This record gives sequence, C-alpha cells and structure tokens, in this order.
Amino acid sequence: MTPQLVLLPTSDDVAADAAARLVTKLVDLQAAGRIPSVVLTGGTIGIGLLTKIRESGSRAAVDWRRVEIFWGDERFVPSADPERNELQAREALLDHVPVDPSRVHPMAPSDGPFGADVDAAAAAYADLVDLHGTFDVTLLGMGPDGHVASIFPEHPGVYDTRTALPVRNSPKPPPVRISLSLPTIRTSTEVWVVTGGSAKADAVAMALGGAGEVAVPAVGAVGTARTLWLMDRESAVRLPSSVFRAPIA
Repeated sequence: MTPQLVLLPTSDDVAADAAARLVTKLVDLQAAGRIPSVVLTGGTIGIGLLTKIRESGSRAAVDWRRVEIFWGDERFVPSADPERNELQAREALLDHVPVDPSRVHPMAPSDGPFGADVDAAAAAYADLVDLHGTFDVTLLGMGPDGHVASIFPEHPGVYDTRTALPVRNSPKPPPVRISLSLPTIRTSTEVWVVTGGSAKADAVAMALGGAGEVAVPAVGAVGTARTLWLMDRESAVRLPSSVFRAPIA
C-alpha cells in the first residue's frame, strides 16, 4: 500500500497533528458503536502527542473508559524505571483521563509476574494480542536507523513471525526488550509513523525510496487500510517535494 505523507513544519507540529487525528479517530469509532483499540509508541514525538492530548480540551470528547490500549514495544526493565514506555505514557496522559484499567494492556516489566523471563513475558503478551484481535491504529516512531517498535535493521527480530517477541542484544539500550512483530503490526487497520528531526532524514529517504524492510524495518510497517507518515521538514529534507501533495516550504 502506498503510504500517505503529511509534511509539517516542526516535530512539535507533528505531535500536535497526530494528537488531533487520534482524538478524531477515537471519537469517530466510538460514534459508530466501536470500542477502538490503539497501540501506543514511546519516543519524543510518541509521548509528545499524548501530552498534546492531555493539554487539549478535545480529550473530553473521547470516552476513555471505552478504549483498548496496547504498546508496540517496551524496555524489559523494572516497573518503576523512568525509561518504561508505559510509565511515560501514564505520566503524559493515561493518569489524567478516566481509562478502564482492565482495558490498559502494558507489557510486563522485569520485576513483574514473569520475573526476568523475557520469553514468558513476550509469549503472554502475544496470547493477549491474539485474544484481542486486530488494532484500529498503531502508532510508531522511527529511529535514525529506520527501526520501529523494537525491530532493528538486520536484527533477528526483523524476521520473527510471532505475534510478540523477546528482543535480546538490542543495538539501542537497554539490550532486552519486548516488541510486536512486523506481521502483527501489519494486521492493524491503520499504521501511523510519526517522526521528526534531521537525524531521521536518511532513514526517511531510505524507507520511502525503495529500501527493504530488513535494512529499514519501517518499510514493513503498513496498515491493511491506511499507512500514514507524519513528518517534519528536517526529517523530510532528503525527499523530493513532488512526493507531497503540497511543496516543501
């Protein structure tokens, strides 16, 4: 599927735009009688968009008790570690809206029910996702190397077909993580890649210029109905202006 590309001035604008789009999507799904499911991402923009939702009056339009919340990946560290995507998401938004705790599905920490057994923790998350079914929106950041979730270039995880997988020897610390696989991400109705900053420019150009998913895993992050890339000018600097609906200003 050809991705839809949206160019915004700054990374802060990317976070704000993604936040507004997510609120609208959740409201629309709930208006249709659905309980939407969303996969959250970490990183500066991923947490930034949650902060934008918290700061916006439009957050009240969402019935947060009727939203299923998952994560695309997690650092396998203790629950109180500030590097946890879950902890950052709770501080940015989830602790400030009336979510139903039974609908919030974090990946297990290293001091959780499975202890240091990352294989068991990943398998349990896979079972949970398999039981739930597909996602409405999966949010993903992208690293300077083109990784998404905790699927890194040329790393064993890029070939893994399990629903969720343990990640060892991650090239980005910490070395042990849990991640949804690319095949799981591809079951999402919509996948949104949010990225910004000049450090991402080479990866953006490769991902949208014909590279393979082994070299640039972001290439393999596509939705069944829609794939949306939201990026700022700095990250899009190596793309020709012709790929956008409007010229790069």
